[in-house]
Amino acid sequence: MNGFPAVRLRRLRATEALRRMTGLALPGPEKFVWPVFVVSGRKRREEISAMPGQYRLSGDELLRELAPVVKQGIGGVLLFGVPDGGKDARGSAAFHPKAAVQQALRSIRREFPELVVISDVCLCAYTNHGHCGVLTKAGEVDNDATLKLLAKTALSHAEAGAHIVAPSAMMDGQVAAIRGALDGAGFTATGLMSYSTKFASAMYGPFREAEQSAPKSGDRRGYQASAADLRTALRESALDEAEGADILMVKPALFYLDVITRLRQQTKLPIAAYNVSGEYAMLHATAARGWGDLSAMVREATLALARAGTDIFISYWANRYEELLKP
Repeated sequence: MNGFPAVRLRRLRATEALRRMTGLALPGPEKFVWPVFVVSGRKRREEISAMPGQYRLSGDELLRELAPVVKQGIGGVLLFGVPDGGKDARGSAAFHPKAAVQQALRSIRREFPELVVISDVCLCAYTNHGHCGVLTKAGEVDNDATLKLLAKTALSHAEAGAHIVAPSAMMDGQVAAIRGALDGAGFTATGLMSYSTKFASAMYGPFREAEQSAPKSGDRRGYQASAADLRTALRESALDEAEGADILMVKPALFYLDVITRLRQQTKLPIAAYNVSGEYAMLHATAARGWGDLSAMVREATLALARAGTDIFISYWANRYEELLKP
């Protein structure tokens, strides 16, 4: 009775109904967060060539794009600002009250009060050198000086209406610094989703085109996690949890399923997985060449993330949920 012919695993795969009954369900739209790129001004809709179907959008255009996305039941949006010039060594535009992200936060909260609005907290798109923090005279990122600016940026987002702030700079102590600033200003209800295990990955190229945030010299391996060091990568998330993060994130997603699984075993916090721009572009390129069906690939990738232990799916596929993912 322990093997064939008594045991026939194909019995439970014989029909679509059986496969649905015994298999893992695709996550619903409420589990998805759509990352969007926000610019200042009006009537701006700039195509991102490396990310088909994604655009840099002014606030009015973003509201227009969000209407059908909200109708699909998507859970939230993650806002990234793309400044028009005005970059300096400190990334001062990141915490300006009238910057694109701050204005978009206010508009979205008014127009779509049921939508969870998350803001990325980093300086790389706002600094004239492209790094995620201020630099020392030797050209190294000054961790502790950067913490004050990240906290100031997060506070400006909370004041503009962010439900959740999401620090992505990978500075030591950033969660504690931001949590302290938020609580000190009375924003005790503002959530904190940390990019807690963010790798120095080769999969960010299309995003850096979209954000115009590539570093002008050097790279980010000195502060982002190493793909070769799993134990330290997991410690990053453990420390952020201890500092007060409400949600932990693994980024990228598909190349790091093992990390998501290991993190799921060590924490009871919700885990977000960021299905990044390079992963998105790969599937688009494969489908464009006729080498695979886009919907089937997106569904399979999403199931892989769900199997690994993902709770929240940060995905550029989110605005096409009904087309690509709806059961």
